[in-house]
Amino acid sequence: MNSEVENDKAASGLPLPAGREGIKFLIIRFSSIGDIVLTTPVIRCLKKQLPDAEIHFLTKQSFASIVENNPFIDKVHLLAHSWETVVHELMQEDYDYIIDLHHNLRTLRLKKALGIKSFPFNKLNIQKWIYTNLKWNMMPDVHIVDRYMKTVESFEVANDGEGLDYFIPAKDEVKQKDIPASHQAGYIGLVTGAAHYTKKLPVDKIKELCSKIDHPIILLGGKEDNENAKQIASVDPVKIYNACGKFNLNESADLVRKSKLVITHDTGLMHIAAAFKKKIISVWGNTVPEFGMYPYYGKHQVSNSKFEILNLRCRPCSKIGYNKCPRGHFKCMKQISMDSIAETASQFLK
Repeated sequence: MNSEVENDKAASGLPLPAGREGIKFLIIRFSSIGDIVLTTPVIRCLKKQLPDAEIHFLTKQSFASIVENNPFIDKVHLLAHSWETVVHELMQEDYDYIIDLHHNLRTLRLKKALGIKSFPFNKLNIQKWIYTNLKWNMMPDVHIVDRYMKTVESFEVANDGEGLDYFIPAKDEVKQKDIPASHQAGYIGLVTGAAHYTKKLPVDKIKELCSKIDHPIILLGGKEDNENAKQIASVDPVKIYNACGKFNLNESADLVRKSKLVITHDTGLMHIAAAFKKKIISVWGNTVPEFGMYPYYGKHQVSNSKFEILNLRCRPCSKIGYNKCPRGHFKCMKQISMDSIAETASQFLK
């Protein structure tokens, strides 16, 4: 670490590591896909602005592929079956600071065990509760990335405005022969699923949308989305290719990277699309962009459009989602115009 940075740290009151070239950080974010992708500006800015720092990242084993190819991370630790094993492993690392981007009871236990200074991000759970239960919007007009970045401002690390990162290894790049010839000249990526029912359009609405789009479409999602995707693809099996469950996460990310445009719900692939600076049409049901997790491009200007039913008294009903509409009518998704989305897609393609 250079003397200027060391002086900045001393002035901020942060203790400097004795006998080391740089500070050793542990960044924590256990889940999920989108939330982990949204941490990447913190990782990049720490590493590039404190080049002597050592950056470790802790996440769940199921999300390893999101971070294991990130060149700004020196070591990845995975939470699998044994909590005690992970804690023991981390205690051997002798960290200087923890950057807690998950901030829950589990991270509190971990921080207590390690006994070092931590910087947790503010989840704004009270404001979210008020918004979902009382419908008073007290959320600050600040993207979650900028709230994440506040955890490192004591180290004089600032947002570089370069947006999100997603790194795909060569082995997971989708070959041209792996998609139909009809789609090799270009396609729209359409994300069919989401973590919860109330965050995604009903199948019949997606079928209607696909029928109105005059362009090749690749349906994106996991194995759990395959049955619904089969129904959607039946609208036009030539125009629509069902890729749900046929590719791993990095391969699906590569399909997003190669797309002309992405139509998506509030889900992980939306943030991956933003990392690749893709044009995005996002569709919002029970969640709202005001929670601060809309597509994030940093300083880059990229065409994107959000579709949601405004002034619906029951919305937002949850900060996460439900398995069914609590009111039974599901107006937040059923009232969204597929004609408008199809027209916007046509404009973006031009």
